[in-house]
Amino acid sequence: MKTLPIILISLIVAIWVSAIAVLSVQNFTPVALNLLAFQSIEIPLGLVLAFSVGIGMVGMAIAQLLLTSYFQRPYEDD
Repeated sequence: MKTLPIILISLIVAIWVSAIAVLSVQNFTPVALNLLAFQSIEIPLGLVLAFSVGIGMVGMAIAQLLLTSYFQRPYEDD
């Protein structure tokens, strides 16, 4: 029963990794990120996408951990 979600998650991650690989090969021109008055160093677009996906996956894993522990807390009687 739990194998189907694991297979689907693995398939989604594999598709994302292959899409990032294709985009990074096709778009090797460096880009710089601007935030207000700050500008980052110029790095290839594929690396920007890879870091964004990685940070997003780690952030969602942490958020899921925190939210499930928050919502599974027993209610306290006042």
